[in-house]
Amino acid sequence: MPTQWNTLRNDGSLRSRAINAENPAGEAGSAGTASSPLGPGRKGSAWYELPAGETLTLANITGPGVIRHIWITVTDKTAAGPFVLRDLVLRAYWDNSQHPSIEVPLGDFFCNGFGERALVTSEPIVVAPTGGMNSYFPMPFRAGARIELASEHGGDLGHVFFQIDYTTGDDFDQWPGYFHAQWRRSNGTTALGEDHVILDGVDGSGTYIGTYVALASLHRYWWGEGEVKFYIDDDTDLPSLCSTGLEDYAGGAWAFQDALRADPEPNILTFSAPYFGYPFASSTDTTKASEFSTAMMPMHGLYRWHLPDPIYFQERLRVAVQQIGAWEHGLFERSDDISTTAYWYQTEINKAYPTLPSAADRTPR
Repeated sequence: MPTQWNTLRNDGSLRSRAINAENPAGEAGSAGTASSPLGPGRKGSAWYELPAGETLTLANITGPGVIRHIWITVTDKTAAGPFVLRDLVLRAYWDNSQHPSIEVPLGDFFCNGFGERALVTSEPIVVAPTGGMNSYFPMPFRAGARIELASEHGGDLGHVFFQIDYTTGDDFDQWPGYFHAQWRRSNGTTALGEDHVILDGVDGSGTYIGTYVALASLHRYWWGEGEVKFYIDDDTDLPSLCSTGLEDYAGGAWAFQDALRADPEPNILTFSAPYFGYPFASSTDTTKASEFSTAMMPMHGLYRWHLPDPIYFQERLRVAVQQIGAWEHGLFERSDDISTTAYWYQTEINKAYPTLPSAADRTPR
C-alpha cells in the first residue's frame, strides 16, 4: 500500500501546501502574513480559538490531493472539566460527501483514550511531549477535503494549534481508496458472551489498516484473552481471521508484565513500537473528576497497525473483539467498558455510519 515516503516523486504535477492559522487557505506565497507586536509576518496568528459548542473548520481544500500529515495540540482540561480530548470530535469529509469518513474523539484518533495523555511512537501516529499529536495516515481525495474540529466541551478553548500538510495534483488511483476512521463504545452493558463490535456495515472493497482499543476493566483478574475477529466478504458465523488474544493482537504476550507471578506483584510494562503498542496503563484517575478517591478500575490503551500486513476485503467487512478474561481456574466471560477506533480505506464514500454518542455518553460526567 503506498505511503507518503515510498511514493516520493517530482514529475512537475505535485505541489506542497500547508494549512494552519498562519495560512488558513494554504495558498502559495501567503504564509505568515499576520502581524504581531514584532511586526508583519512575525508569528501573528499561531492559533485559533474554539468556543464551547462551536465547530472549527481546520481545512477546506478544493481539487485533488493527499493530506500527508496532521499536527494538532490542545489543552487536555479546562475549568469546565477534564475531558477535552474526549469532548472534541475530529471529522473529515472527502469530495463534498454529506457524511464524514472520519468521526472520532480527538484523543482517541491519536491513541489517547479516556481523556488522558500518553506518549505514542508508532509509524502512523506519534504523540510527543507534551501533547503534540501527529498523524501520518495518507488521506487522498479527488475533488476536495474538509476537516473539522467540533467542541462538545463545556468551556471555551483559547488555543487550538494545528497544521495540515498536503499535496495537490495527486493521482487518486495510486492510493487504496478513501481514508476512514470510526469510534465505538460498549459501556459495560453487553451481555456476557457478546462481542464488542469494532467495525460493521462496511460495503465494497477496501483495506483495513489499524485498531486502537481503550479498555476500562470492570471485572477482577486478567482482561485480555478476547480474540480479535475479522469477518471478510462472505464470512457469517465464523471469521476468516482470528487472533489468539488481545495482548497478542497488540504484539505483546503474557499480560504485558515482567513475569507471570503473584508474589511479588508483577510490574506492568508499557511500550510503543512502529506497528503495535501498549502505551497506556493506569489504575489512578488523574482527571480527579470528583471528590471521591482517585483509585479506580484499571485502564488500558493499546494499538495495532496493519500496514505491513493489511487486511483486504472485496465486498464487506466486520471486525469484533471477544470480551474474555482469565484467572487460575480458566477462562471466563466479561463485560468491560471498551472504546475502539477502527482505521481503514475503502473505495466508496457518502454512507452514513452509526451516530457518534454524545460527549456525556463517551465519558462519565
